[in-house]
Amino acid sequence: MSLRLPSAPNAGLFKQGYQTSSNLDGAINRNIQACKEITNMISTSIGPCGKNKIIVNSIGRVFITNDAATMIKELDVIHPAVKVLIMNSQQQEQEMGDNTNYVLVLAGELLQLAEKLVVLGLTPTEIIQGFSLANKFTLQELDKLVIDKVEDFHDADQLMKIVQPVISSKQYGSEEKISKLIVESVLNVLPKNNAKFFNVDSIRVVKIMGSSLQQSFVLKGMVFPREPESNLKKITQTAKVAIFNCPIDISTTETKGTVLLHNAKEMMDFSKGEEDQLNETIKSIAHAGVKVVVAGHSISELALHYLDKYEILALKVPSKFDLRRICRVCGATPLTRLGAPMPEEMGTVDVVESIEIGGDRVTVFRQDKEDTLTSTIVLRGATKNNLDDIERSIDDGVASIKAVLKDARLLPGAGSTEAELVKRITSYGERTPGLLQLSIKKFAEAFEFLPRILCETSGLGASEVLPRLYASHDEQDLSTLKFGINIEADSANDSLLDVKENKILDALAVKKNAINLATDAVNTILSVDQIIVAKRAGGPVMPQQPRPGNWDQAD
Repeated sequence: MSLRLPSAPNAGLFKQGYQTSSNLDGAINRNIQACKEITNMISTSIGPCGKNKIIVNSIGRVFITNDAATMIKELDVIHPAVKVLIMNSQQQEQEMGDNTNYVLVLAGELLQLAEKLVVLGLTPTEIIQGFSLANKFTLQELDKLVIDKVEDFHDADQLMKIVQPVISSKQYGSEEKISKLIVESVLNVLPKNNAKFFNVDSIRVVKIMGSSLQQSFVLKGMVFPREPESNLKKITQTAKVAIFNCPIDISTTETKGTVLLHNAKEMMDFSKGEEDQLNETIKSIAHAGVKVVVAGHSISELALHYLDKYEILALKVPSKFDLRRICRVCGATPLTRLGAPMPEEMGTVDVVESIEIGGDRVTVFRQDKEDTLTSTIVLRGATKNNLDDIERSIDDGVASIKAVLKDARLLPGAGSTEAELVKRITSYGERTPGLLQLSIKKFAEAFEFLPRILCETSGLGASEVLPRLYASHDEQDLSTLKFGINIEADSANDSLLDVKENKILDALAVKKNAINLATDAVNTILSVDQIIVAKRAGGPVMPQQPRPGNWDQAD
């Protein structure tokens, strides 16, 4: 009597619908192929001449951007190995605010080179050990490649060194104007005593359609893209502000009740009582010295009548985030009850005015003092997509300042650091005995991605420019680090430029974090030898019904 074997492996182990793939089936190779797909998509968007992508998300919203963080946020990726890569790049966005695409593309290059090592016969464990050693060495060498540092964070020229390279990689040609807007807004809110307490949320962007980027400007305080509800539209002297996180209206009870009215006089008295109650409430707010009321919810017509009567400016702010910011600007406490605020619950504002920008009425809460807690960049532009993309680049520029506050040291940009790392890590690999030197050398080779992509996207021949770049880094002197790729070059003869003189610099903290996260993602993916995917939750998918034909169609 023979034993009956199951028709498929693990047939009796999991519920029906499970999918498994192991190393024997080539799981590692398939994971690498999937990761290469996403990195190839992102790689063409790197650098000042990087291409834009049009992404239409699941609800039909259109994005035109070269920002990697926006792309991976809007793409519904389901492959588990690619999700590991995306999680690491999102971590880079949260911690540093920039170089998201660097993490993805470097990890993709490392995986592609790891695939070649697997073909040569190296085990994933040996590759991981080699990559870990090379990563540790790289982080140590980066400290030695520093060529500049930010001395004074309250100096506009010093801040421009950080912001301009970040903006030029996303908005090439408009980097000077956008960088000036960012630096001006940051200097308005940067704490004088300790710059490390700078809050990224203090910089706000308001987009107003029309005109061009050159007409954009910075305001101390906040700008709301709506008019005040009251008839009073302007207050030019320092005024007290009360902020209510509740509707400005007669409060209603939670339970329903029935009122029996016998005649017209009782009906008139009933509504008059409510009016008198609201009148007394608004009157008490006015007697407290309040000149500006900000409401997080609705303002009734009757309440508006009494606010106008007592000459109080009323503004409705539906966003709870904006309400939080305005509390910080004015120094007020949001109240959950309607009534006269205590002196410590009120805030102050210097100027509140309603102005017209490009046909749109906006309300400005402005602080005329030297330092303010919030600064607003008013962006002008022709299309919504263009304004959204500029806003994303401003977010990256502000985040780069936050990153440099942690570590003020700067590395050479334009592919110069990567060219030097290729040379140094290769030399370290040759000094390492055993099979590990193969994976260390491949780790060095991966850093060639940035100079190569810069050449390809700017129309230069990589085969001509890269040898020149490596030759300029041939000496042991740190002064050779000043050469990077000139993306505006007409030919290979003038393809190199002085990065320090042209202020093309990268933040050390950002680059270190990106390399570390990319290596960590690659090691995690290489260490996976089996993927087990459960059946998706939900009921059975019903087959689509055929559409009915015309009335005269034959049966």
